[in-house]
Amino acid sequence: MKKIITIAAILLVSFANAQAYKGKGDIKAQVGMNIQDHGTGINVSADFGIGENMSYGFVASYLLSVEKPGGIKPDFSDRADAKVRFNANLGNVFKLDKSMDVYPGLNLGTRNFGAHLGFRYFFTEGFGIYTEAGVPLARYDSDVQGFDEYNNQFVFQIGASFNL
Repeated sequence: MKKIITIAAILLVSFANAQAYKGKGDIKAQVGMNIQDHGTGINVSADFGIGENMSYGFVASYLLSVEKPGGIKPDFSDRADAKVRFNANLGNVFKLDKSMDVYPGLNLGTRNFGAHLGFRYFFTEGFGIYTEAGVPLARYDSDVQGFDEYNNQFVFQIGASFNL
């Protein structure tokens, strides 16, 4: 009986029509690992579809493990960052499988104005993985020093993506 249930579950998952981006009304949530110089942390985001190839969203990140220059511990505000963002969801433009999406975008945060490039792949209707890379294009402070470097640099993220 266990073998039959296992085979049925595998077949069900393999025939699932998972879509990485559905267009207007689509909602994605993501939880992942944030990797960068001087620290690693967590990242959570939500994206809301507003058109066939457009979405907006919110991102929050927090560095859990950071370097402590001179033994000085960074404050919460030095580790945290929040952003609003706009994405161009181009999976269908590039004629990718419906379970995949590529999304370049721009973001405006508490530390800088930046750009990101992401990729999502959905295994099932509700669950997938994502990876994203981001860079600052314009920093609010032109002389970034100390803890301000934490959220003003190249960032790589990887994690789980969910359809809501």
